[in-house]
Amino acid sequence: MLSVVRVHLPSEIPIVGCELTPYVLLRRPDKTVSTDDVPETTPLDGHFLRYKWYRVQNDKKVAVCSIHPSEQATLQCLGCVKAKIPVSKSYHCTTKCFSDAWQHHRVLHDRAASALNENGNEEEEVFGRFNSTGSGATNSSLSASASSASLTNGSATPLYPAAITQRSGETWFEVGRSKTYTPTADDVGHVLKFECVVVDAETKLPVGHVNTILTSRVIPAPSPIPRRIIPVDGMAHLDVDGRMTSSGTFTVLSYNVLSEAYASNDLYNYCPSWALSWPYRRQNLLREIVGYRPDIICLQEVQSDHYDEFFSPELDKHGYYGLYKRKEVYSGNTNTIDGCATFFRRDRFSHVKKYEVEFNKAAQSLTEATIPTTQKKTALNRLVKDNVALIVVLEAKVNNQPFDNPGKRQLLCVANTHVNVPQDLKDVKLWQVHTLLKGLEKIAASADIPMLVCGDFNSVPGSAPHALLAMGKVDPSHPDLAVDPLNILRPHSKLVHQLPLVSAYSSFARTVGLGYEQHKRRMDGGTNEPLFTNVTRDFIGTLDYIFYTADSLVVESLLELLDEESLRKDTALPSPEWSSDHIALLAEFRCCKNKSRR
Repeated sequence: MLSVVRVHLPSEIPIVGCELTPYVLLRRPDKTVSTDDVPETTPLDGHFLRYKWYRVQNDKKVAVCSIHPSEQATLQCLGCVKAKIPVSKSYHCTTKCFSDAWQHHRVLHDRAASALNENGNEEEEVFGRFNSTGSGATNSSLSASASSASLTNGSATPLYPAAITQRSGETWFEVGRSKTYTPTADDVGHVLKFECVVVDAETKLPVGHVNTILTSRVIPAPSPIPRRIIPVDGMAHLDVDGRMTSSGTFTVLSYNVLSEAYASNDLYNYCPSWALSWPYRRQNLLREIVGYRPDIICLQEVQSDHYDEFFSPELDKHGYYGLYKRKEVYSGNTNTIDGCATFFRRDRFSHVKKYEVEFNKAAQSLTEATIPTTQKKTALNRLVKDNVALIVVLEAKVNNQPFDNPGKRQLLCVANTHVNVPQDLKDVKLWQVHTLLKGLEKIAASADIPMLVCGDFNSVPGSAPHALLAMGKVDPSHPDLAVDPLNILRPHSKLVHQLPLVSAYSSFARTVGLGYEQHKRRMDGGTNEPLFTNVTRDFIGTLDYIFYTADSLVVESLLELLDEESLRKDTALPSPEWSSDHIALLAEFRCCKNKSRR
């Protein structure tokens, strides 16, 4: 007969908005062990599995610390209450917790005061963007509300039976009838109970032991201070005669989302294990990405299975169409191999053409053409790093035209890449960037088309790859050129391109006025690039960029950069608030006509 051998939860802490899927190990009638589900619709040997989820409530009111959400709160900031800041952000577990977080916490008060001065309704925009699951959650849990009766977690009907009161004084509210359950704001501060039992398909009665699990208390999904969109100095958008160069804009996001395969507890041991888990990170990443409402999305380190099972279907629900290029790796589990994914809003653009750049194939061609036979194997070992680039040509739709385009097809070329090469292989990194740019030059020669080059280049500002991208050439005396054992960079005079590329975030350096000073402080004055886009315990610096062709596009606005106050004291990435070790970059562009400035 069918029986349950073991039940456990892979996540130690349940989080609002993050799906819980218990691990259920079964012994089948033939004595084999399996984790496959046996639903009522397809019983096995006359039996199936029945699942139920309960919220366990009692009279004790529980608030959760906004800094350490796995801890119970013991104090509340009255300044937050007076400023009408979301109540979940006002709780702290200890006085030390509140003191340590004060530099970060003070920003909430400052923004609330600023929003109140500017517009009484602005508070919702400032605080509400990423708080759809977190804000007010603690308040609802304190009320011990039974409003979850209207939830539909896994039930064909929205209503559940009345609550069950136990002798211990606890009340169990049934909240779900499927194997999986997604905690809601009403669950915050409460323990969840999962039941699994074998049921006779004919009598519908339980058979044997009821297996149960109790979770830890549900915590709200931590939410960072929302990053605002900052307009760039208006003079940058005017032509020489003072007229605006175009009438429409579009936005592009670039984000290395940190593949699950790379997010190990050993590497990121400073991040709580629940916040490092993929079920949590994927929901947090999706909330962030969708919250920015970009027209074009360029993601790196997207696992093949995550693209198929999560990013593509979830972003499709929000109106995006996706294209994907997996790394060319010829061994191992292909599901966990990552790649580049580019999405665009279906109501703004249509897909025209896709180009795939496989640097492994380019390495093989280079080796065959230039490397002596005795060195080919060594050369390939050095050059083959499995990286790819995805180049997509889009056409703006007439009804939502983001370009100055009277009666003419307006195309846009978007390149998305991840140059994941060890730091000591400077020649390989530069060669891959040069190879990509030469491919883009061929596209540019065949059509008058604005271009965006986005991605994680694993190259800091001032490095040879960055110089090639931003300046169009590499100084022959650049120290990076000293590393070239295969002579693939010679002659150095070939390390050029004719694309008028400019880094979008360098626009902050051209802005003037007191309002921009805080943003300039987050920039490197020597390179006009952000101080960092990647923050771990071992490294802090800029590796990610959005480049654009400055003869056809201008920057309208930029997503503000993070600073030390946004990243709490002694915190690296990823963290409960930010679910990648990189930060997202976003730029808003306006098309212009033959505007020649670098």
